[in-house]
Amino acid sequence: MSARQSLLNTVTRSLATMFPGYFSTAKHNHYSDFGFPEEVTFELAFHAYTRNGIARAGVDKTVGKTWQDNPWLQEFARDDGDDTPETKVEKDIRERFADLRVWQQLAEADRRGLVGAYAGVILRLADSKRFDEPVDRVSGGLLGLVEVIPAWEGQLEVSEWETDQTSERYGQPKMFRFNEASVDRSKTQPRQFQIHPDRVLIWSKDGTVNGRSLLEPGYNDLLTLEKISGAGGEGFWKNAKSGLSLEIDKDAKIEDMARAMGVPVGEVVDRMDEQVENFNRGFDKSMLLQGITAKPMQVSLPSPEHFFAVALQSFAASIQMPMKILVGSQTGERASTEDAEEWAKTAMSRRTGEVIPNTMDLVRRLERFGILPERDWNLDWSDLTETSMSDKVALADKMADVNVKMKDTGEFVFTPEELRSVVGKEPLTDADKFREPADEEDDEGALTPEEPAEA
Repeated sequence: MSARQSLLNTVTRSLATMFPGYFSTAKHNHYSDFGFPEEVTFELAFHAYTRNGIARAGVDKTVGKTWQDNPWLQEFARDDGDDTPETKVEKDIRERFADLRVWQQLAEADRRGLVGAYAGVILRLADSKRFDEPVDRVSGGLLGLVEVIPAWEGQLEVSEWETDQTSERYGQPKMFRFNEASVDRSKTQPRQFQIHPDRVLIWSKDGTVNGRSLLEPGYNDLLTLEKISGAGGEGFWKNAKSGLSLEIDKDAKIEDMARAMGVPVGEVVDRMDEQVENFNRGFDKSMLLQGITAKPMQVSLPSPEHFFAVALQSFAASIQMPMKILVGSQTGERASTEDAEEWAKTAMSRRTGEVIPNTMDLVRRLERFGILPERDWNLDWSDLTETSMSDKVALADKMADVNVKMKDTGEFVFTPEELRSVVGKEPLTDADKFREPADEEDDEGALTPEEPAEA
């Protein structure tokens, strides 16, 4: 070993002793050194959602965009020649789901599934059985579904697993325990019962209880944001009402101060503590000092914007949301438009990969119970990436301007059918093209030549 390498090893060992964790061969423990939890539990994620504005915005805006409108449950294949916009079965489903607020409850389950590792959708059925009993068939059709109850992860836990290797449900939950009061602090009578898996739909990314909270990857950033904003507020308060540093002059006479205060010499320190405490309680207090100089202790804080922005960008990246969407800042029309388009694509991807599969699991469950008839069901939903009508009209207007500029060439770049298709209109038929406008007198109810006057 060379003398240089030996010297380097000696210096490394010395630094490792002075600063353990930084210069040793062991990896740096970020969690311990920076005050981050080793594991993000449901309680921590729920607390972040309820007390941190950035965390709440990340969850609520994700759910709000995904559930921007409600879907329609439709029969995928209809009879030939059936061009009705809604069949009777679809109408009955729409009305019953509206009565039970099914779509709103599923959106709430989606919200709770983002905060926790999973959420639950509990089905209350009119089958005259207990919650812990399996479901066979439910009579009454759509009326067999009585209530849809969204549940937090902290309210719904697996109480028993299927351990029989010959069972089709091996390794899956055999029974759940629902305790509404474990999260819900409302004053209503909380519900608590064992519940069979037939009556529970697990709402998560993969439909199991092994999911992950949306807030977990960026949880450290949320803590950093709280530290920065909290330290900034505390620093502002301390500067506005700073503490005091008392400097006693070398010639100060404690006996004279005691006489002025009307207390024995031994109680001067206690009386000074009382004066400082009273002074710190308000902005308009005064102090009796003799031979003592009171100096405010100022706190100097760096500008927190840059530190806050770094953590905010990191959290926005963890939930795949543009920062302008997260905090509502709209600076720059082009950038904001591109962010909105990208966010719409992200929400559509999440809707297709997570929300629709979970919803169709519910549809198949209701179909198995006999609540829904057996059909080739399709969940129809609007396209979040579709251009707004104002943007469509603006594009059609620009296309018409191009035609006007090209009229001297005798050619039109865009046909009327193309202009109509841009705004979502059907092409004109031959009958529409050659139809003459009605006479104004006809609109007013005047007699036409074909209508003879009454005698």
